[in-house]
Amino acid sequence: MEMKQKACLAMCLFALAGCATKKEMAPIGGSKADGTVRMGYTFGAFEKPVVDLNNGAIQAAAKCKTWGYTGAEAFGGQTQTCQETDTAGGCQVTNVTVEYQCTGGPAAQH
Repeated sequence: MEMKQKACLAMCLFALAGCATKKEMAPIGGSKADGTVRMGYTFGAFEKPVVDLNNGAIQAAAKCKTWGYTGAEAFGGQTQTCQETDTAGGCQVTNVTVEYQCTGGPAAQH
């Protein structure tokens, strides 16, 4: 194999390996009555998401506090669903959700 072919092959493999991409979790749903907040993010087929889960927990807790709770804890892990597939059936866009339970019971109202 020529040097030029090796270089091309190496570049193609690097491209297929995907790139680390910073993703921010955002509120995507929840229930004040149940005291739950759903946070999520989306990534593409060639992305390797890097997510600050602590920031997601902070955002979820902030939402819970607006409902009178004192904080939030993640429960149930992450759920991944394919939003868009290609013609071969591979996932091109993936949605990830994390469910948070509001904690501390409704804070005392003053």
